[in-house]
Order: sequence, then C-alpha cells, then structure tokens
Amino acid sequence: MEKISFIKMSGAGNDFIVIDKNMNPVFSLDTKVIQKICDRRNGIGADGVITISNSKTYDFEMEYFNADGSTGSLCGNGARCAIKFADSSSRVKNSRTNFLSNSVAYTGEVLNEDKVRFDFNSPAKLKYNFKVKAGGQLINASYADTGSPHVVIKVDEVLKNPHDLKSGYQNIDEFPVYNFGREIRNLNEFSPGGTNVNFIKIIDKKIHIRTYERGVEDETLACGTGSTAAAIISYVNDKLEAPISLITRGGDELIVDFKVENQKIKNLSLTGPAKMIFSGEVLI
Repeated sequence: MEKISFIKMSGAGNDFIVIDKNMNPVFSLDTKVIQKICDRRNGIGADGVITISNSKTYDFEMEYFNADGSTGSLCGNGARCAIKFADSSSRVKNSRTNFLSNSVAYTGEVLNEDKVRFDFNSPAKLKYNFKVKAGGQLINASYADTGSPHVVIKVDEVLKNPHDLKSGYQNIDEFPVYNFGREIRNLNEFSPGGTNVNFIKIIDKKIHIRTYERGVEDETLACGTGSTAAAIISYVNDKLEAPISLITRGGDELIVDFKVENQKIKNLSLTGPAKMIFSGEVLI
C-alpha cells in the first residue's frame, strides 16, 4: 500500500481532493484510484481530484479529474481552489498567477483570505432558446461551452405535469434536479460526451442555480463553469447586467463578471470563496 498526503478543499461547496505532486513524487492516478478516494462512504469523498505540479514556464500546472475518473474539461471552482492552494504553497507571487489547467493557459488572483478570482477564456460556443425533450415535454433551453459544456434551463418554464400548462415549478428548491438533469445530460444532441445541466430562477436580479454535473452524475452544491454559463445566458435572455451574482445550492455567492465588445464576451471571470477544509493521508 502507498501513503498519499492530500488537502481537502471547497470552492463554494464544490469539494476537491488536492494532491501536490512535490509531496507525492511517485504517486500516479488512474480511474480506479480516483473513484475510490472520491467515494463519500469508502474514501475521502469529493466531486473531483486536482493534482498540482511545478511548471518551467508557468507558476504551476493543475490537472482536474471528475469523481468518475474522467477528465478533459475545465472546472471553474476547482481552478479557484488550485489558485488558493498554489498561493499557500508559495508557487504564486504577488497574489496574481499564470497557470495551466489540463494543458490550457489561464490566469487568476487571490483577492483576500476568502475570495479567489479565476479568469476564463472566451466561451467556445453559445446557443440560445432551443427545445430539449425531457420529462415528457419540450423545454426551452440555452447552451454555453465555458470550458465545459452546459445547458441552462429556467425552472419556471418546466411543467410538473406535462398535461397542465399552469403547473410550472415556481420554487427552485423543490425542483427535481437529479431526474431532469440525468435525462438531459445524456440526450443524443449532446453526444459524444454529454453535457452538464443547470436549472435557474432569477430573484431580485440574482440567479439561484442548481446543477447536475456529468462525471459526478449527481447534483453538486456549486458549479463554476455552470454558473458562468448561466450568467452569460441570463445577460442575453433576461438583460441582467454584469457583474452578475449567483446563489448556489450550498448557499454561497459567486460573482461572474465580463465585458461585451462587438457582441463577443471578453474579460470573463468567476469570483467566490475557496478554502482548505482539512489535510490528511490516505492509503492506496
């Protein structure tokens, strides 16, 4: 058996196992190991795993893995946690950082003890107001790829009873995220790979959001790339002005800011809490 040291971190309720490769030089991850340590009953428990390593040209390099072992897409809250960890391990100078996430370059900044900002690249794909079929009905949806693919749906446009046009969900807390999210996540129009699914309700110009995440295959307490997608879509569909505030399932607030120039999204960022929960060792 091999003893691995780790830090458990939370980005607005999105939780991660962070492994510093300097502290674990011979450790190698595979799908079974990731699934084992992310298991909330038989492992440490987390939405994903982040590894941090040194880089010759950047402050650090992070790799992100979903709880099921899959990888390849961006995790916004995970990136904010990685920035916080890199700062605490003296990889970041003057609080601002340039780093790699799954081989793509990004920037960010530790704003204070509680808040970290992560700077996105411009969204790769945007599509507004199309129909998806789920729960026996056609539902209005929009789509944004903010480094990870996301469908965004207003809960009050989904019917509790497809045969009753007045039966829409008014309360986001009672919305069946798992059932609708699992079905939409696997629709043919989002293959290969599927999509994440976000359900929102705008209250007093704040977006209340719940997310079904692929790779976790369940609802998570927050999703950074999903919150960013929801903010962009709400800017277009609902005329919300940046910076846009989002209230996550876990109750934390995330702020998405951006500028629009020539109908293109620029200077896109996500700001919110990132903290270390505990450190430990696990036997693999």
